[in-house]
Amino acid sequence: MIGDLDTFRDELAASGIPPLANRMAGADFRAGIATRDLGPLRMISLDTPASACVGRERDARDGANLAVKVMMRGRTRIEQGNGAADLGPADLVLLDPTRTVRFESTASAHVTILVPRRELRIRPAQIDRLVGVRIDGGHGPGALVSALARNAAVSTSARSAAQAVTGFRAGEALRSAAAVVELIAVALEARLGDERPAPDERLRDRIVGYIEARLADPDLTPPGIAAAHHMSVRRLHKLFEDQPLTVAALIRHRRLEHCRAELVASGRTVTAVAARWGFPDPTHFSKLFKSTYGYNARALVTNNRARTTRTGTAGAEQDGGHHSTA
Repeated sequence: MIGDLDTFRDELAASGIPPLANRMAGADFRAGIATRDLGPLRMISLDTPASACVGRERDARDGANLAVKVMMRGRTRIEQGNGAADLGPADLVLLDPTRTVRFESTASAHVTILVPRRELRIRPAQIDRLVGVRIDGGHGPGALVSALARNAAVSTSARSAAQAVTGFRAGEALRSAAAVVELIAVALEARLGDERPAPDERLRDRIVGYIEARLADPDLTPPGIAAAHHMSVRRLHKLFEDQPLTVAALIRHRRLEHCRAELVASGRTVTAVAARWGFPDPTHFSKLFKSTYGYNARALVTNNRARTTRTGTAGAEQDGGHHSTA
């Protein structure tokens, strides 16, 4: 546990949670924090005393992630945007780190899942409707997210506990993270209600499904997509003008995600994987990959081969050991 408020603030900032001003912190302040990463997701376990906090509006560059807070123990009232959520154990709420937030809580334990905004593909208008709104963690999709957060929570009592929560290979972590993001998206969509989607929304969802099914096709382009759906390219772009990604950017992003997962999990070369997912020019792909993720695609292949070699060596040594004792 951390007994110094300044140290706790530093730890909180390092975890990716924007700083908060706590009006109730005193000399007897005690709190715990631990983090774990799962692919692009970060899960932050917090154990905090009774608090009354304010987080101020922040610059848009701090908004790469959205936050899903899940209560484990205690009660919290959170206000953000037009929403005010009274949360009990298992309940969850969506928060936008760029917006002002206020909350008051009893001594509590909670898990915050930081999700890249682009992964959820939630429109700005939908975020406006969802932030600060209680999502029932006892029923439906919200219960599944709550259970997942509870099972993934890291003990805050010892730093070694955070290091001990492992067990995912890199490829498994990326696929598992994608499943978690999908589950969160289902819970958020369910909270939006049973409103009948607008025709444009239904059409856009159909186009996204069309894109996902044809990502490996190098001829997948906005003009081809527009033609397949009997519309002009201009109409196609207008359908996506309020989305986080344009049509071309969505195709590129999803292809890169598939490439990254395959490079981690397979022994194929960068050139082969890039070509499989619609990047015929390996030089262009390598530059695009590095500019997106901050590291070289070839590094994933090298790490994967090194890991395979170590595993094979360890297995051979174990076999040798068994033979020597027989």
